[in-house]
Amino acid sequence: MDPLKIIEKYYSKNPKLLEVLVKHSSAVARKALEIVKKFPQVDKDFIYEASMLHDIGIIFTYIPKLNPEGKYPYIAHGYLGRALLEKEGLPKHALVCERHIGVGITKEEIIKKKLPLPERDMIPLTLEEKIIAFADKFFSKHPDGNVRKKSVDEIIENLRVHGEEKVKIFKEWLKLFEEERKDV
Repeated sequence: MDPLKIIEKYYSKNPKLLEVLVKHSSAVARKALEIVKKFPQVDKDFIYEASMLHDIGIIFTYIPKLNPEGKYPYIAHGYLGRALLEKEGLPKHALVCERHIGVGITKEEIIKKKLPLPERDMIPLTLEEKIIAFADKFFSKHPDGNVRKKSVDEIIENLRVHGEEKVKIFKEWLKLFEEERKDV
């Protein structure tokens, strides 16, 4: 399966968004494939494919400079990507889309915060889902097509806004996926 063919199928009418998505997803895939070296049991092809497709749902979201026609808020790109990839016959890849946002979103959070999402848990469960969600935290998309790498401290500060539990999960992933850090 060639994830770029699937991306191009949906993004051909928005070349700028296509460029941003492919650059970001490629950076996430490179980091995820580095992590996988520590886990030989993980399917490297799946990690690459799912990393490339994890943000495919942004085509449906409103992004002022990149996708002003988008009808949904950005946070919805996970479950929208899931629906798209299920339609493509890729159910495992689809779950990565839905579960990669932040370090996961619980049904309780969706209800309590009145998030515009289906009321269900959207938490990375498999090792592959966690690796891709973790790798994704390190790269931000910019309208100019550039991808900026974030530091661990930036990621932690961004997650802290959503609660210390989110920071705790990220720090657990950091210990699992990265070299030992004394400051975590």
